[in-house]
Amino acid sequence: MQAGNWFIGVDVGGTFTDLYAFNRDEGTVALHKTSSTPQNPAEAIINGLRELAAKSNVPLDAMASLAHGTTVATNALIQRRGAKVAVVTTRNFRDLVEIGRQIRPKLYDLKADYPMPLAPREMRFEVSERIGPQGEIIEPLDMASVDAVIEQLRDSGTEACAIAFLFSYLNPVHEQAVKARIQQALPDIAISASSDVQPEFREYERTSTTLLNAYLQPAFSRYMSTLKDAVAEMSPTAHVGINQSNGGLMSIDKARDYPIRTALSGPAAGTIGAIHMARQSGKPDIITFDMGGTSADVALIRNCETSLAFDRDVAGFPVRMPMVDINTVGAGGGSIAWFDRDGLIKVGPISAGAVPGPACYGRGGTEPTVTDANVVLGRLSGHGLLGGAMSLDEDAARRAVGKVADRLGFTIERAAKGILDIVSANMVRAIRAISIERGHDPRDFVLMPFGGAGPLHADGCARALGITQIIVPYSPGILCAQGLLVADQSESFVRSQRLALDAASAPVLAGLVSELHGEALAWWQSEAIREDNRALKLAVDMRYASQNYELQVAVDAELADPALPDTATLKQLFFAAHEQAYGFYNPDDPVDVVAVRLTALGQLPSPGTPPLQDGASDSPKPRTTRKVWFEQPEAVDTPVYDRASFAPGARVEGPAVIDQFDATTLVFPGDVATVDEALNIIIDRARTA
Repeated sequence: MQAGNWFIGVDVGGTFTDLYAFNRDEGTVALHKTSSTPQNPAEAIINGLRELAAKSNVPLDAMASLAHGTTVATNALIQRRGAKVAVVTTRNFRDLVEIGRQIRPKLYDLKADYPMPLAPREMRFEVSERIGPQGEIIEPLDMASVDAVIEQLRDSGTEACAIAFLFSYLNPVHEQAVKARIQQALPDIAISASSDVQPEFREYERTSTTLLNAYLQPAFSRYMSTLKDAVAEMSPTAHVGINQSNGGLMSIDKARDYPIRTALSGPAAGTIGAIHMARQSGKPDIITFDMGGTSADVALIRNCETSLAFDRDVAGFPVRMPMVDINTVGAGGGSIAWFDRDGLIKVGPISAGAVPGPACYGRGGTEPTVTDANVVLGRLSGHGLLGGAMSLDEDAARRAVGKVADRLGFTIERAAKGILDIVSANMVRAIRAISIERGHDPRDFVLMPFGGAGPLHADGCARALGITQIIVPYSPGILCAQGLLVADQSESFVRSQRLALDAASAPVLAGLVSELHGEALAWWQSEAIREDNRALKLAVDMRYASQNYELQVAVDAELADPALPDTATLKQLFFAAHEQAYGFYNPDDPVDVVAVRLTALGQLPSPGTPPLQDGASDSPKPRTTRKVWFEQPEAVDTPVYDRASFAPGARVEGPAVIDQFDATTLVFPGDVATVDEALNIIIDRARTA
């Protein structure tokens, strides 16, 4: 087989590691799932690649590219398993990361302690310097104070160091000088400078983001080196790309330097994959709903574009970084049903995880989970998951759910249905937060469920929201891995400077865009991206002069010579964005620009529609029937189809169960499922309430 013709996406989740392989020359696709190894995520990746090669005859030495979505950074923050880290900052500002915004994380919990910073006070050091609000040098950098801090760093035994000075986003000369001095004296410690990580205003968020990046650097760098060496051993010429939270890929070397960019790496890949599938099916407005083993991620997509958020909390820490705007809730297949002190039943966020997992996995789990409830109701087959490779213990599921039923005085089936109703309500709240609460009517959107558990729960969410159509992608359980193959290489550049939006500021704004374009050109050249594969996005952060927070407004720009429109046009664009977000705008109030952003893209070839399986037909026949509980109190004899037997034009009336390797889809009574030319399943719901 021709070398370098396989492109592989690998998404590491809390329960499973998913692999999606695409042969660029032949158009063939190979799918695989393997259990995650939380103690060493690289182990699951390497094992999964070898299992994929053996199962699907994918020659690993013909791997041209490996794109990887990772949760290593997020897990390290959640578990606080990063490096011993220090902070170097401007004199008198070392307590900034602890003071923060003085916002109580739990307003009504009188006993909750404020989370301790990753760098305790004895690990925060000061140097004498000061940059002013216009980027001017108020106090020159005192190198004697820098040398004194270096000795303190050496004595402290720190593994990483974050450097964050006031107004360094306007003038990084002091930060960069201190970084060079520390690197020369202490070459073995990882160093992050805020002017490199995210040169934007708001010193607390910038400092926090830089501190998190430094905290993650040592362990993440080792992980990246292990992965790079293992892939190089399998395929020496393969390129490894790491997905960022903004949905674009970066090189493995860049990921070593900026691990904080991967904080929402996996969920972002799912959103990119969903956009790709929605575009193929001609559904530009969708709400995505990614339900895995531990959590569910929802996002709203309009015109095949997702919005970015720049201020997020990751594991309780503020991060200022471009991230796909995703809302996450602790509701997954492994979410445990439990009784609170008030006697009411709750589902999640506690999860059984991969080990021991739900009771039906037969790995020692005894607590009732969402997956166990689906097994009890016949929605999941007792013959197992992953094409039968993983059997499910129906008796163990019934014993687990039976504990809930006994306490409530319900039948086991009614208790299982209640568990599923509660988890659906949790996800509906998350969807409302990104739709109704932001001025979008979910009834105007199509719901796209994915993840291993998404298609099982889509109907409950759609019914509560009044959504009439559901689109189930070709490989819902592996869509995040597929999304990695359709993601472009990406690098974001920003200039943060507060300017009044008037004619006098136009030349300054033009200069900022020119600087950003120069950085983009340098990045394209460093990544060897051909001119015909280049693209860019230009945006401006604006707000009324009296406001504290800004809105990002996208503007059209030419690739060869990007430029902003005139200030009057920019104002009109801002007014439209403000009206969309808040329901009004005031054309007479002054408007400020606070940042200009340019995203450089390196477009990569995308996999097309997978080939049909042998025996696929537009008139598929069920392979068996089984009793399934839907909304009625009694079970319904339900035909079970193999999705691999579906060809474009296939039509199935509910009730029906559609099994496939990576997920199970339910078609409720009265609903109709059809298969389109992209091999996605379109479910038209008969019931809107």
